[in-house]
Amino acid sequence: MPGDKPLRIAMLSAHSCPVGKLGTKDTGGMSVYVLELARELGKLGHRVDVYTRVHDPNDRIIYELGQNARLIHLRAGEDEEIHKLAVYPHLPDFALRLEDFRSRNRRHYDLIYSHYWLSAWVGRRLQKWWRVPHMVMFHTLGAVKNAVGVGAREPELRIKTERSVVSSCQRVIAATEKEKEDLIRHYGASAERVSVIPCGVNLNMFKPVEKRSARKQLGLNGDKTIIFVGRIEPLKGIDRLMIAMSHLRNGYRLRLLIIGGGENSRHEIERLRKLAGELQIGNSIDFMGLIKQSDLPLFYSAADVCVVPSYYESFGLVALESLACGTPVVATRVGGAESIIRHGETGYLVADNDPRSLADNIMLALSRSDNAAHLATMARASLAPFSWPNIAGTVARECSDLLTNGTTD
Repeated sequence: MPGDKPLRIAMLSAHSCPVGKLGTKDTGGMSVYVLELARELGKLGHRVDVYTRVHDPNDRIIYELGQNARLIHLRAGEDEEIHKLAVYPHLPDFALRLEDFRSRNRRHYDLIYSHYWLSAWVGRRLQKWWRVPHMVMFHTLGAVKNAVGVGAREPELRIKTERSVVSSCQRVIAATEKEKEDLIRHYGASAERVSVIPCGVNLNMFKPVEKRSARKQLGLNGDKTIIFVGRIEPLKGIDRLMIAMSHLRNGYRLRLLIIGGGENSRHEIERLRKLAGELQIGNSIDFMGLIKQSDLPLFYSAADVCVVPSYYESFGLVALESLACGTPVVATRVGGAESIIRHGETGYLVADNDPRSLADNIMLALSRSDNAAHLATMARASLAPFSWPNIAGTVARECSDLLTNGTTD
């Protein structure tokens, strides 16, 4: 039985390198997911090869990610960072180079696990060549992003590819029940082929740091501190959080730390700086840029509240990370927020990112900051189901079930 032996998994992350700089335009929660899951599956005894394209001439071909898990760089296009849509013409070459690497190294895989629609295109081709099951996680859906109507519109090429992959792959992994519903409604997915498995959090990395110590290390004063972590793009609703800040400034001395954003985010950051000036809150906002993931627990712990004001999230790893560090979260009801946050206990959920609603709920969270130690304990305890060992175990069982009961047609 497949469940009784180690699995050999080819994991695809064509456009985004799992060890790239988090918080840049095309490197976010998906990269964390791929990296953490590969490592945990390796610890369980499965052999995982993660394939991505070369993003830098200095990239080594093979990186060891951990026990039984490694990252393999393949040349496809220029050896540099390019926009994810620019990766599409190079996907046939990526697939051929992957097959060449596999053949030369005599590697054989039991199944393919693709991440995002670009990788899924490659996975569909490999599925036909290898005659093994193809499992896909899209992380975000183009049709849903277009329905939200914020930010750049997703091209029809993406929508068609996602619809085609949904009909041809053997299993789709959705992070939430809402995503499963979206897959069925927008792409006609078969409910039986969609399994819901949430994302996870590294509870060994993300854990509380004593607040006064964290604030001292970061040079923060006595202001109430709000934190935002993520890519800097319109879909994240940062402007809505800024407007909420303007409603709060008469009640508290506030500081907003915005973490994330690379060179590709420069224009959006300029827009947000201009908005901050118009709202007369520019002196209360710090754009921190990219922060190493290992340093994020210090920032989460130093904050009084973490805010996720997004219009759309496929899941929302930031909420998990903040709660793991004992910091309450105010979030819109997107992604997995309702399954992560216990409203009124570990944070607050708002129907949408209306600035007044955000402000009211941020105020509620700030008013409870004196009870931080109890909240930290409660928040950590609530996240046990989301630990990466638990999530990896569930994914492994899903893979075994697919090998037992799935087909490659």
